[in-house]
Amino acid sequence: MAPHQQRRARPRRLALLAATVAASAVLASGPGFAAGLGVVANADPTPPPPTAPPASNAGPTTPLPAPNAPEAPAFGAYLDYGPRGVARMAELSRWLGGAELRVGHTYLPGDRWSNIEGAPTFLEAWARWRTERPDRMLVLNVPLLERNEEGVPDAEVRRQLRRGAAGRYDHHFRALAERLVALKVPDTVLVLGWEMNGTTYTHRCGPDPQAWKAYWNRIVTTMRAVPGQRFRFDFTPSRGRDAVPWTQCYPGDDTVDVIGMDAYDQPAGLSFDDQVKEPYGLQDHVDFAKAHGKAVSYPEWGLFRNGDNPEYMRRMLAWMAEHKPLYNTLTDYCPHGVWQCAANPKSAEVYRAALSGGGEQPQPTPTPTPTQPTDPTGPPADCSPVDLGDWVEYWLGGKLCMRLDWWSRHR
Repeated sequence: MAPHQQRRARPRRLALLAATVAASAVLASGPGFAAGLGVVANADPTPPPPTAPPASNAGPTTPLPAPNAPEAPAFGAYLDYGPRGVARMAELSRWLGGAELRVGHTYLPGDRWSNIEGAPTFLEAWARWRTERPDRMLVLNVPLLERNEEGVPDAEVRRQLRRGAAGRYDHHFRALAERLVALKVPDTVLVLGWEMNGTTYTHRCGPDPQAWKAYWNRIVTTMRAVPGQRFRFDFTPSRGRDAVPWTQCYPGDDTVDVIGMDAYDQPAGLSFDDQVKEPYGLQDHVDFAKAHGKAVSYPEWGLFRNGDNPEYMRRMLAWMAEHKPLYNTLTDYCPHGVWQCAANPKSAEVYRAALSGGGEQPQPTPTPTPTQPTDPTGPPADCSPVDLGDWVEYWLGGKLCMRLDWWSRHR
């Protein structure tokens, strides 16, 4: 993401906890709050340990939903990366008046190769959810390199990308593909090396675009060679120019099935129209995908620098209704979300009205209403685990925070 597009902590600490049995046990303990009739208290995105994006909107292309899947929009939300995320999907559905969340979205930890391979106990809950209904879609973000959020310098990134392009890491991705097939989710949508046009991740493209593209192609070829697979590969940059133009990282039509975009309401003061028109923005995204004959997606989207901005929410929902992405997943934790974030009540009303029971998407308004930017350096609007230092603080402080927030809004 570009300097003006820095957002929240991603699944950086996610890797650290997924690697331990203790953390797995905590994650499997179930939701930490009760579902309410109004917007539910806060939680986590590619996140706090991780929290990430939400799933999405439109119909299938090659191997995903079943042949007779309904044409209702395929949407969802990133609610937590582990089993808690699966449990929260049912709660979000109830808040939406029973609307079907057809997309489950999670991230593999990028701390070590064993987790990138889909370490045991991590994917089981998601696989069970996916196989319960034939029209569901599982979206999985896959880091391309270990130590993915550790500030690895460009020279080392370049060396690692070239090693990957030479086949040194093929066995890790073969192991992941075999695991997904064994779990009976061979039609998973794989978001490889997301936001590669930025600087946040070790799997970034900027230090060596040619090696990055060759590495992507190698990974896709390796995973497609596993018997029984029907994966779809989603190339997803962040919106805008960022560190490098994302078009320089595009690996080619033969190994890309979907062209996604992570799009948040930022920077402060930027209107939705500007987000559409900026170089490498929303319009360039759909135009590029159309030129290459690919479906679009929005694996991560939501509020951010402009605070509780119902106009953004209306316009983004209308944009997706118009362009019919394969799927979209809202990043539902503060400051981006609506159900798990009490700080955005007006946007929550818009989202809930549009998606409750499969309601109509709102139409865009010609003149967006300006919003007051929030101060990203100020105190957090709630006790989102994104703002707590690490995994220990999240569970010692964040859980209590979440319960107090729920109580204050439902007593």
